[in-house]
Amino acid sequence: MEFKVNTGDEALDTTIRQWLKWDKYPPTRQEVVDLLDRKDVIELKKRFGTRIAFGTAGLRARMEAGTARINDLIVIQTAQGILTHLLAENKDCKNTGIAIGYDHRHNSKRYADLSAAIMVRAGVPVYLFSHTSPTPFVAYVIRKKNLAAGVMVTPSHNPKGDNGYKVYWGNGAQIIPPVDKGIAAAIHANLEPWQHSWDTSILTDNALVTDPYQEVFDSYMKDITSAMCLHREINAETKLKFTYTAMHGVGTPAFKAMFQNFGFKELILVKEQVEEDPEFTTVKNPNPEEGKSALNISFKTADENGSRVILANDPDADRLAVAEKLEDGSWKVFNGNELGALLGWWILECYKKKQQSHWNDVHMFASAVSSKMLKHIAEKEGFIFEETLTGHKWMGNRIDALMKEGKTCLFAYEEAIGFMCCTQVLDKDGVSAGAIIGEMAAFLATENKTLVAKLDELYQKYGYHFSSNSYYLCHNPDTTKAIFERIRSMEDGSYPSQVGGVKITGLRDLTTGYDNNQPDNKAILPTSKSSHMITFNFENGCIATLRTSGTEPKIKYYSEIFGDMSVSGKSSLEVKLKSFVKTFVKELLQPELNGLVGKED
Repeated sequence: MEFKVNTGDEALDTTIRQWLKWDKYPPTRQEVVDLLDRKDVIELKKRFGTRIAFGTAGLRARMEAGTARINDLIVIQTAQGILTHLLAENKDCKNTGIAIGYDHRHNSKRYADLSAAIMVRAGVPVYLFSHTSPTPFVAYVIRKKNLAAGVMVTPSHNPKGDNGYKVYWGNGAQIIPPVDKGIAAAIHANLEPWQHSWDTSILTDNALVTDPYQEVFDSYMKDITSAMCLHREINAETKLKFTYTAMHGVGTPAFKAMFQNFGFKELILVKEQVEEDPEFTTVKNPNPEEGKSALNISFKTADENGSRVILANDPDADRLAVAEKLEDGSWKVFNGNELGALLGWWILECYKKKQQSHWNDVHMFASAVSSKMLKHIAEKEGFIFEETLTGHKWMGNRIDALMKEGKTCLFAYEEAIGFMCCTQVLDKDGVSAGAIIGEMAAFLATENKTLVAKLDELYQKYGYHFSSNSYYLCHNPDTTKAIFERIRSMEDGSYPSQVGGVKITGLRDLTTGYDNNQPDNKAILPTSKSSHMITFNFENGCIATLRTSGTEPKIKYYSEIFGDMSVSGKSSLEVKLKSFVKTFVKELLQPELNGLVGKED
């Protein structure tokens, strides 16, 4: 059936007509028809004026009709591109296969089935999970079975109306360049759905389709427990009570099983959030990284049950938030940098006990926007620390390369509560990290110590690291672009030399590749023109970074100061950083002028 398309924009009309020709899913077709009937040109331009970009983060967008959104047609085009690139790059993929998992969001299973059908029709074996699963399961099974690639349908912690499409390559890590560019090019070369791309009936009783769910569940539990559980007896006897929330996501079955495997006898569940719920009924934003605003029900449950430690996964269970009850009855919600320091210390201690050998040849990692504390621990303890670009895709691929050289890699983290505690999963894993934090807390309890107390001990030994990180929402890409262009030309057409009267002693721009910390002014870390990221070193000891998110309409800022742990030194450092960050944000981001919306408390 032909629909009259006349928005007054010829290019837009062409895109919409093509969409209506190709889209076979009635609900999204009807969305477009309704917009045309209402002559809602503004919304049509939002939906069809651009195309969702495929990159190292895969895809993430609202579930709506349109080339700028995620929907059945976009998923089909993406799967066709992945298959085309995979067949060109990996001739053995028809022998090894691909893993496809999905979360509990609306449409996730259908997106997974559409992707699987395209692979199977081309003769590629598919390990298609029959059940909603944590994201780490996909990364795990790729390495366990030496598969060619993997797909996880999830937007992670995004709002309920979003969905996403993560892509892993044969090493079990998320893709990085040039794979992303190869897939993007293949997508654009295969936009028209192939003859049978909408037909998923091929998945029924097909020898090329295997359900790996139970095998992966059992094997994952066994492998992680064997590698990381050192104090099972302490865990079994601990008087500590732990409270867990899945944030309405998929984490509960795996987290409960892992906790039991580590020997813990009790796990108090936040009953309002333990079941999968794609509507996320009790939380406005299902992201435990938001801190107290996302954990209110967890606090209530823990208080009612005499629980002192809260463990929280995000909806796809690849992130972990932790809170601990203080003596005054309030709750301390650890940020990602604090947890990174605790886990780094603990995993090194466990390695020492297991290996009883020198550890100067082992590696740990953190992203460029994370705290420098792990770096300072490495300098004192003698292990090797590496900094990577933001995202576990960079750490996972770097770890894979080092392991192929025979190196030992223990731990990697980023401040956005993402932790990779063992190499069975080359991605952040909130399930294994939760059990490991539990064991650490139980062990510390035998010494009458809390997590907070241990963190203070680490600060005493390695220096106090105080960070202040947050973000602003910016829904207009042109505004974001203008903000960063202004920064790059603030003084005589170049970068600023000071902020708030404080001299900038070093500046690194990983969008342009400029880094005046290096003799040749060229950045060592990889650069990308598709996102913005500028790091400033200041004469007052502060380090601050501005970057755009790859998955959300956010401009994020990260800041840290490092110094002596004495009480006066600690408080003065905090006051100094908080005051300076206000000036930094006001001068560089100009939130009011640019209509930016700050993070809710």
